[in-house]
Amino acid sequence: MSEVLERPAVSETPVTPLVKMRDVGVTFVTRDRTVHAVNGVDIDLAAGEVLCILGESGSGKSVTMRALMRLLPKFARVSGSIEVAGRDVMAMDEGKLQDFRGGDVAMIFQEPMTALDPVFTIGRQIAETVQRHEGVSRAAADARALELLELVQIPSAKRRLAAYPHELSGGLRQRAMIAVALACRPKLLLADEPTTALDATVQIQVLLLLRRLQEQLGMGVIFVTHDLGVAGEIADRVAVMYAGKVVEGGPVGALMQGPLHPYPRGLLGATVHPGMRGKRLTTIPGAPPSLETAPTTCPFAPRCPEAEPACLEEQGPAPRRPVPGRMARCVRVPAAG
Repeated sequence: MSEVLERPAVSETPVTPLVKMRDVGVTFVTRDRTVHAVNGVDIDLAAGEVLCILGESGSGKSVTMRALMRLLPKFARVSGSIEVAGRDVMAMDEGKLQDFRGGDVAMIFQEPMTALDPVFTIGRQIAETVQRHEGVSRAAADARALELLELVQIPSAKRRLAAYPHELSGGLRQRAMIAVALACRPKLLLADEPTTALDATVQIQVLLLLRRLQEQLGMGVIFVTHDLGVAGEIADRVAVMYAGKVVEGGPVGALMQGPLHPYPRGLLGATVHPGMRGKRLTTIPGAPPSLETAPTTCPFAPRCPEAEPACLEEQGPAPRRPVPGRMARCVRVPAAG
């Protein structure tokens, strides 16, 4: 992963959040078991801002994004409040949700080969999205599809309109998936580990493309990843999740240079970077907790090298904000600077 690239400074002037999630919880209830996948998540995102959600597999990142779009199965119980562009997502009926998805908010999924319909051409899938949300003619939708393929820098864009997903490489399929997501000029773009299945060279190309499009179109972006290098490339702010909770949040540079919570410190210590030849990686002992019961104490305490008795108090550590713009759930972090 290349070094962190400079991003324009984000204005500190208070603005109405594009996304406002408060105390969001998601519980999956089946006949055999109950899983508390997300446990009281608060997220704010300003228009034109990029937030990366980091964490191990199973930390609740993707479930949080699907809750934001109301894409969870019927056996999922969602609590809390979710607002996007001032609209109450939790109160939307099915008709409003269909307009909301693809209109106000769009999602890039992790594996485009399963997200794209294999029996329709790329051009048809983009054009149908445009027609559904904007009510334009088929000719206008086809023209818009060509513009989008050119926007995401697919070579020979006109010819690719007639291609099926299986006829494209992984990198081109991902660009086509981005084109579908951008078809109706969404205010918010959700990207669920969109570069995980790509090789390193294509991954960098897609990241740079996403950042350029975000700046060009002024979208807010929530980018889900477990890769610290990816977060450094694209994010303005980072939220680190563990056991369904945001355990630390703040500007990407400050968090990468000096994390407050032991968990992101462990993630940074376990990350390979230049100059490590011959050195041992620092590992985080143990495994993430089972979420069949909701955490009532600090969920990271059993794996934490700095744990103390206060970490095991009921309800766990409350969010602490030692400086403006930073938050950590750790008893070792001062409540205020």
